Amino acid sequence: MRPFEGIKIIDATHVLAGPFAAYQMAVLGAEVIKIDDPANMDQVREQGPDNELNSSGMGTYYLTQASNKRSMTLNLKSKMGRNILHKLIKSSDVFIENFRAGALTKIGLGYDELKKNNQNLIYCSMTAFGQEGPRSNQTAYDMQIQATSGLMCSTGTSDVNPIKVGPPVVDYATGSIAAFAIASALFQREKTKTGQYIDQSMFDVSMMLMAADVTNYLWSGIPPKPSGNDHPFSGGRCYETEDGLLMLGAMNRKQHKRLFLLINEPEIATETDAVSRLQNSEYQSNLLSEILKSESSEYWENYFQDNHIPATKVRPLEDALNDPHLKNRGILHEFPNFLGTDQTLSVPIAAFKYNHDGPRIDSPPPQLGQHTKEILSEIGMDENEIKALQAQKVI
Repeated sequence: MRPFEGIKIIDATHVLAGPFAAYQMAVLGAEVIKIDDPANMDQVREQGPDNELNSSGMGTYYLTQASNKRSMTLNLKSKMGRNILHKLIKSSDVFIENFRAGALTKIGLGYDELKKNNQNLIYCSMTAFGQEGPRSNQTAYDMQIQATSGLMCSTGTSDVNPIKVGPPVVDYATGSIAAFAIASALFQREKTKTGQYIDQSMFDVSMMLMAADVTNYLWSGIPPKPSGNDHPFSGGRCYETEDGLLMLGAMNRKQHKRLFLLINEPEIATETDAVSRLQNSEYQSNLLSEILKSESSEYWENYFQDNHIPATKVRPLEDALNDPHLKNRGILHEFPNFLGTDQTLSVPIAAFKYNHDGPRIDSPPPQLGQHTKEILSEIGMDENEIKALQAQKVI
């Protein structure tokens, strides 16, 4: 039995962070109903490198985090749509939304209203800046949060900055932390028998991603500076080799000693205290730069790793995906002949494994509204009532 089997989640979110949070619960057994507005589907259904998939509302950005869910269309702006949601909430454990702060409260779908039907409800609101404060009325995507929080100004080199982190790391981190917050609230509910309201902010998540920088600055008054691929210690930098780049990670004292003994620099190897390493880092770095150019990145990776020094050649995504280690980890799920094509859809599942009953994918990403009639039937609506809802564009 997986951790969230028997838990029912209404996923009224869109784009990346919210759907990813619900997805992480779904691969651990939760029943997740993903709600889309019938006239304004989740924008990521139209995003990805395959325009044919985009046109069918099955863009790869959506597919990444839609497995194990059921899809329902529902117009929450309509009175009947809101009534249906209230009925769904009665038998649900979790409601997740990422509308503008206060937007659902204005139409009678805020926490105080929904919990009248279900005192044990876990209600998670995911917004850019939270429900309160000077910026609470502002909206943002991952890139705006990176810009506002200082994350962009910490990224890049001394010559080229600020630089946005490539993948939407704030979105996925927000989804991961939201899933953790929801799981914690469910665990709390087991003890208190009481529901919970979660105020999740992407801005807060970004600050947590920079936790050490935040503490360092508030203590010293010295802001973080973009350092590119370098680190204050010479053993923690990116170096050119004969055929590519090597990211070296000799960070602690023992690793520093082993590193310089391996390159026949016994005197530097004795300088293991942090002060000496920082004072002499440029000299050490210049020395490493010359030596590491003599062999390939793969040679150095193997040589250092065999001697317990963190070091890896810098690989593009395509190389990482072809690494035998990835297959061993089982992080990807494959759907062969996806949507009747001759292609295989591969999606990440979760970033961890259990000894038993862990995360897995049971069903493929659903098409828009695929389960609407099925779900409405489950709450007691007959065929004529469902047809009426379609005619009124409620579903």
